[in-house]
Amino acid sequence: MITIGLTTWTEHPALIGGETRPVTLSEYAGHFPMVELDTPFYGIPRQSTIEKWQAAVPDGFHYILKANQVMTRHDRQHADDEAAINTAFTEFRSAIWPLIQAHKLLTVLFQFPPFFNRTTANIDYLRRVRVLMGDLPVAVEFRSPSWFVTPGMTADVTAYLKSLHFTNVTTDEPHNLNDGIPLVETVTTPELAVVRLHGRNAKGWFNQGQDWRKTRTLYRYSEAELQELAALAKRLDAQAKDVCVIFNNNSGRDAAPNALRLREILGLHWQNLAPQQLDLF
Repeated sequence: MITIGLTTWTEHPALIGGETRPVTLSEYAGHFPMVELDTPFYGIPRQSTIEKWQAAVPDGFHYILKANQVMTRHDRQHADDEAAINTAFTEFRSAIWPLIQAHKLLTVLFQFPPFFNRTTANIDYLRRVRVLMGDLPVAVEFRSPSWFVTPGMTADVTAYLKSLHFTNVTTDEPHNLNDGIPLVETVTTPELAVVRLHGRNAKGWFNQGQDWRKTRTLYRYSEAELQELAALAKRLDAQAKDVCVIFNNNSGRDAAPNALRLREILGLHWQNLAPQQLDLF
């Protein structure tokens, strides 16, 4: 099965006829069967908040949650604080329990920072992540090109992720020798493949000036590019039970239109959507 989703549910006016107000979760769930949330990255939510997310969507709807910044080592202040790291993992697992219990957690996304290079210490840390996450599903997205310098190294990294039962995220983003990673089309867990699409705006991605966060994902995929991505999703679908494609190219609010078009290209019809409100006037 191929599913498509967006990052967050509020910032997609194309889903509500171009209105400028925030999109509600129920409105979003009328179009897509899953969503990725980065809220836990900045602060682990209360379990009561997770319970509200769980109750607001139909059965069969799924969430991808970003791991907290302490867990991904973005927070350098606690990078070597064993107690803080263990506490973050414990609190995170406790908070997301309602989604686990309701079978609405697709995976936990560990998006590591660009300075999380391929070192012995970081290779060991990945194994620690598996221990601390227990048997929960984990997807890994590297942002340092050091993990995929050569085909041989890519094969070694892929094999290591398989041994840990981590889903390697196939990432589409600008990249060069020093920043970003190439699109590594791999399936490391037979039950799930994840594709994250950040766009191909190299100028906005690499020039980390004042407006970097507003322009880095400013990109609209063309029809030809969406056809290529559809072919990619089909190839992964032949290798994994489920394939999830996430559009993160939303600086210009292009994610939803691109996602809706990819759904059309692939001819997807999901059965687990929320009912859409009808405009009767």
